[in-house]
Amino acid sequence: MSAATATAISPSTSLRNSLNSYPNWMKWSSPCQRTTFFVPRAAASPDTGKGNKKRKPKVKKPSSPTPVTTTTESMSEEEQPQPQQQQQQQVSLSLDDVNPVGLGRKSRQIFDDVWRKFSGLGQISRTTRADDREALDALLIREGPMCEFAIPGAQNTTVLVVGATSRIGRIVVRKLMLRGYTVKALVRNADQDVLDMLPRSVEIVIGDVGDPSSLQAAVEGCNKIIYCATARSTITGDLYRVDHQGVSNLTKALQDYNNKLAQLRAGKSSKSKLLITKFKSEDSLHGWEVRQGTYFQDVIASKYDGGMDAKFEYTETGQAVFSGYVFTRGGYVELSKKLSLPLGSTLDRYEGLVLSVGGNGRSYVVILEAGPSADTTQSKLYFARINTKIGFCRVRVPFSSFRPVKPDDPPLDPFLVHTLTIRFEPRRQRPVEGSAGMKQDPRSFKLILEYIKALPTGQETDFILVSCTGLGVEPNRREQVLKAKRAGEDSLRRSGLGYTIIRPGPLMEEPGGQRALIFDQGNRISQGISCADVADICVKALHDSTARNKSFDVCHEYVAEQGRELYELVAHLPDKANNYLTPALSVLEKNT
Repeated sequence: MSAATATAISPSTSLRNSLNSYPNWMKWSSPCQRTTFFVPRAAASPDTGKGNKKRKPKVKKPSSPTPVTTTTESMSEEEQPQPQQQQQQQVSLSLDDVNPVGLGRKSRQIFDDVWRKFSGLGQISRTTRADDREALDALLIREGPMCEFAIPGAQNTTVLVVGATSRIGRIVVRKLMLRGYTVKALVRNADQDVLDMLPRSVEIVIGDVGDPSSLQAAVEGCNKIIYCATARSTITGDLYRVDHQGVSNLTKALQDYNNKLAQLRAGKSSKSKLLITKFKSEDSLHGWEVRQGTYFQDVIASKYDGGMDAKFEYTETGQAVFSGYVFTRGGYVELSKKLSLPLGSTLDRYEGLVLSVGGNGRSYVVILEAGPSADTTQSKLYFARINTKIGFCRVRVPFSSFRPVKPDDPPLDPFLVHTLTIRFEPRRQRPVEGSAGMKQDPRSFKLILEYIKALPTGQETDFILVSCTGLGVEPNRREQVLKAKRAGEDSLRRSGLGYTIIRPGPLMEEPGGQRALIFDQGNRISQGISCADVADICVKALHDSTARNKSFDVCHEYVAEQGRELYELVAHLPDKANNYLTPALSVLEKNT
């Protein structure tokens, strides 16, 4: 402090020479004589004397004429001179501004307040006051010190959080905002209680996952979706609407939006599928060849030859139908065509096929022939079995699921694929009931073809679905809950979008990052997991290539049960300083 400041405090020259013991003046009024004293109050000093003993502050006696000014007034306190009070307030403010003890205390108070807000992000069970929410919202959207939490590419990514007011959704929203994402929240109604649960900077969209028309505005401008919604009850209709139909409606809405963007870019979007063939007219059937054969060439097979027949035609209803029957032992019929891709397009830039088909629920074998186009004798065959449902469905066939017919052949190289074949064989057919409740003959089939497309290779996931393992659900309701959850997962896999399906154990209200996590695909987990850890996995999976097209269970670390010690369950400790998700998911099977 300068000498001028010391002079303003007291005219005493002894006080100017003592820089470590500036007196702080306080006002005291005598209740009897209305006498006002200005008594010097010693300031706290960290200095210590010899023997580590604290120096006692010096207090001047009131009788001393130098530091004390005594004024006897007969007027009331309201009639005291105002300039003198203002001068004393200014003196007090100037002392607080330069007092190192006070400055340190204020800085620690500000830092503790900031740290309390951040540490409470994962603790949603704590009751949040209105002023705390406003301060937290301002802190989350402010740049500067928060840059260490930002993720590259987050500023150009808009994430739609479905179920933003759920136990996991509330944490997901705040984690996304902390990392710089643009967040949209889909809610059913705009009640004040719902709005208070979300930060003010979140764009709220009113809609219902069971109503497809209300989802178009929700996906507008969104790049990715995190689905955290759960049914409010275990009623079958509520489960079907949220867990199954809701997922299906959102995948279709996101696909329609991506297709709209692709049309604006003249089909040059990286998410555009490659159309291999579309059966929209009778001319689209040209080039497809119907063939038949048998796996056995012995005399016994000829004795049990019941005949087989198949045809591929364009019906009056505008459908391309491949139908027939196979009564021969070891026989099969197939539909084959040599591919003719657009100029400059090759299948090595795609990760699989998607078929939009309908029929009576038979299983088929998709065969790809790969090799030099000039010499088909060197071609190799690769197959993958697909299952259809009664009615129409979309079937996803990744290239990684194709296996060579001859075990010694190398893995499939999509760049060399030149022929596509769809084969029906009576063996390994599941029993399917007809419309009248009677079982159909597994040797007959009917396949309606709409289109065949190639799925683009993506580096990141498009849709993150938070499902469940069934643990923690009432035993009498577990089957119907899991049935609805699995139906929603299947609709997401068949959609063609890049997906990540997370099945956490029973959710717990506790801070995240405190215990190691176990990722598994064998339905073997038995422990719970905190909501904050599940939310952190959702956020990290947005830009992790190893999370694309994978389904997995996750829970807290535990000791394997008796008889399951042979299974290796690797635990990964969540830490913001490292990406634990990549090594955890790199060993898991894809397209599951």
